[in-house]
Amino acid sequence: MNWMPDRNAKKAIYKQLADYIEAGISDGTFPHDKPLPSERFLAKEYNINRSTVVSAYDELESNGLIQRKRGSGTTINKDIWGITKKRIPSWNRYIEAGSILPNLPVTQKIRKEVADHKLINLASGELSEDLFPLGSLRSIASNRSFVGSLGYDHPQGNVILRNTIAKHVIHERKLEGIDPSSILITSGAQQALHLVIQCLLKPGDAVAIENPSYSYSLHIFKSAGIRTYYLPMDKEGINPDDLVSLYKKHKIRMIFLNPAFQNPTGTSLSHSRRKAVLDISTKYGIPIVEDDPYSLTSFMGDKVNTLKSMDSHGNVLYISSLSKIVASGLRIGWIIGPKAVIERLTDAKQQIDFGHSSFTQWIANDFLESVDFPAHIKKLIMQLKKRRDQIVKSLRFFLGNQVDFHVPEGGIHIWCKLRKEIDEMKLLEESIKRGIIYVPGTTMGSEKGYVRFTYARENEENIHEGIKRFAEALQVVQE
Repeated sequence: MNWMPDRNAKKAIYKQLADYIEAGISDGTFPHDKPLPSERFLAKEYNINRSTVVSAYDELESNGLIQRKRGSGTTINKDIWGITKKRIPSWNRYIEAGSILPNLPVTQKIRKEVADHKLINLASGELSEDLFPLGSLRSIASNRSFVGSLGYDHPQGNVILRNTIAKHVIHERKLEGIDPSSILITSGAQQALHLVIQCLLKPGDAVAIENPSYSYSLHIFKSAGIRTYYLPMDKEGINPDDLVSLYKKHKIRMIFLNPAFQNPTGTSLSHSRRKAVLDISTKYGIPIVEDDPYSLTSFMGDKVNTLKSMDSHGNVLYISSLSKIVASGLRIGWIIGPKAVIERLTDAKQQIDFGHSSFTQWIANDFLESVDFPAHIKKLIMQLKKRRDQIVKSLRFFLGNQVDFHVPEGGIHIWCKLRKEIDEMKLLEESIKRGIIYVPGTTMGSEKGYVRFTYARENEENIHEGIKRFAEALQVVQE
């Protein structure tokens, strides 16, 4: 056996060994009529731990390539050998070869725990069902006639809905001169971001993102070969001077910002900094992607200026959706930008899904046009403010001087810095044991010692109990 593991390779040794044995099964190095080498023999032969060999054999067994029986050792699975020597695909190799990278393990864990267990959920970035306008949406679906087509609609999205969104953003988001032809309907803001990254950037391009930010958690940048550089956040958002420095050093091609009640910090980019960022964009010709899920949720009762509303040169691609203010399951989002850009993104979306569902577009259009929409937003803001007030009160009561946080004036997130250094994963595990889940800070930023709580998913009673359980978990981990 001339093969030896490469201890400097990024691939785990057990995977290297599994690949070697799989190749040996295919080329006859390991005959199908004889047992495979024992775990003890392979461990000694290659100077590796026996547990490493066990892991390699576990992977081969899960792929259906080998069988393990007490007293008989490990043998090649006869089911993969017929007269024609047909084989089962090595699905793990295909999984690892995909161009879209998987979510971070902690993100996958949060999703799994939320799905499998009844936890107080301060992690999921969506509204609770009692905040959805269910009565209005059900009334539209049951009492109004569906007048659309069930065939493929316009690839940019239904023209009636695009007209309604144009009126909506002019009135509610302070945008001017928005034409339906400059709007693309997407499957939420997430698809909009993917389309922008995949269609307007190329491998090796450099972009600037906020740190911390939701964009930090997206592997789509790395999957597309995009280099990301970070803009530190303070209470007024990013510092425009940092943006200039990054551009001069790395030739930034695009800027991704969430200026209003940012995820996860809850802060808003100040008016003076917004103006400075737009001036920089114009001076250097750098496009800005504005992700705006929350600007309609201001607890102060005033309408928040978007970057796009201050953009007189067409430098801002504006992304928003109904996910955070109506219902995530509608999957209605949109991009507003120059017509040539919208046509490029539309062409890509058409290749992916042939356009958006005409049925949900119809429901979204009728709700946006109804008197129920402004009433719903008013109620939503009131309820979110109550929950914000509750989580602030609970944090102060149970954690006192153990955490620092900025009190958000809108949105659905609060960002907390733990004053003492802790093991992030141990704290998450202990919290889950106690029935509370949240988002560890390092999934959304480069610094340790932070947590993000989302207060839109639970009522005030559960928020209070959830922070209590978190405080208990923190106490255990610190001991």
